[in-house]
Amino acid sequence: MHAGHGALGGDGMSGVLNGMRVVEGSAFVAVPLAGMTLAQMGAEVIRFDRIGGGLDAGRWPLAPSGQSLFWAGLNKGKKSIAVDMQRPEGRELVTRIITAPGGDAGMFLTNLRVRGWMDYETLSQYRADLVMVTLMGDRHGRPQVDYTVNPSLGVPDMTGPVGWTDPVAHAMPAWDVAAGHLVVSSLLAAERERLRRGRGQEVELSLKDVAAATIGHLGLIGDAAVNGCDRPKAGNALYGAYGQDFVCGCGRRVMVIGLTSRQWRGLVKATGSEAAMAALAERTGRDLSDEGARWQLRAEITAILRPWFAARRVSDFAADFDAAGLTWSVFRTVREALDEDADLGPENPMFSVLDQPGLGRFPVPGHPAAFSAHARAAPAPAPALGADTEAVLGDVVGMCETEIAQLFDNGVVQSPRYSAAAAG
Repeated sequence: MHAGHGALGGDGMSGVLNGMRVVEGSAFVAVPLAGMTLAQMGAEVIRFDRIGGGLDAGRWPLAPSGQSLFWAGLNKGKKSIAVDMQRPEGRELVTRIITAPGGDAGMFLTNLRVRGWMDYETLSQYRADLVMVTLMGDRHGRPQVDYTVNPSLGVPDMTGPVGWTDPVAHAMPAWDVAAGHLVVSSLLAAERERLRRGRGQEVELSLKDVAAATIGHLGLIGDAAVNGCDRPKAGNALYGAYGQDFVCGCGRRVMVIGLTSRQWRGLVKATGSEAAMAALAERTGRDLSDEGARWQLRAEITAILRPWFAARRVSDFAADFDAAGLTWSVFRTVREALDEDADLGPENPMFSVLDQPGLGRFPVPGHPAAFSAHARAAPAPAPALGADTEAVLGDVVGMCETEIAQLFDNGVVQSPRYSAAAAG
């Protein structure tokens, strides 16, 4: 059944983290994103799931086949083992995979910590230099997701149209994304200390703390504390400077930015509004070169610019805006962006168009960063659930073919290949 115990590797791919092995036990966004990011930088990432799939195996969006595009997107380039963790033999296998020997192994990411088994205190007994990064919901260990963290910290109350009284949630899980990348940087920091001092450690962080730290870094906590007021909703306006959306004569909507002095001067010049802006400054006694003044006078500035955009199609000014180096964009749906924006297709070296069984053919992103010492690696599809079970048991755990076959026969582990053979 098992074809051989050669190097498990990353399908021959190289990268800045080539040779590193990370084990991942996770669900949802942040930790799967962290593991996928490490895999796209060349690490060998082994994800273990329960037989039949984990908590996020069928999460939307789905392909017409019913397979999860979400799961496939966040598990690109990983190895997959499916194991029954309700059984002692399954838990022992996972422990052996996490704590397998090797200088570049012994690293574990999870947001599914289980005390007394899948925790640092227990696992480090098998490998003293284990590096384990644990993401929690909040610092007390209670469950949280983006849709609960955001309202608890006040973000939806400052989001939405001017005058709208209800809080507005948003579609992008910003704190999950930020937490995922902090999981990556925390793992690499702890691994660096292990290389220098030979000691392992557990790193704990929580989704809510990531969000709270971020709004603190951005001055939002200080604003509430020292100014004693809540930031009002501002619609699509750019807070603190000038940025606004406009409906053009063709019916399309654009966003234009005047954050920096250069951006502001370029926008005024491109729209021929110098005289009107000068008159506004004189009438109000405000200096529009100051971004705070532009924020406070945003309604008056918008009233000057709105007729200009309403009288023109996007095609009338797009080339001129680009030639002038303005900061602007057309509003698009994702489907429109896929049709119109070359940055979402193969012209962008980050993307490759992949045929993925059960999902379809579409552009798939690799790692956004380009490392000068390494060629950019094409993205690898996510594995089928349990696709690497046999290889992991052989190469990482060190089992012989007879032992592996017995585990399959007893239902402790599973793979598509074994299932197909059994069905045949």
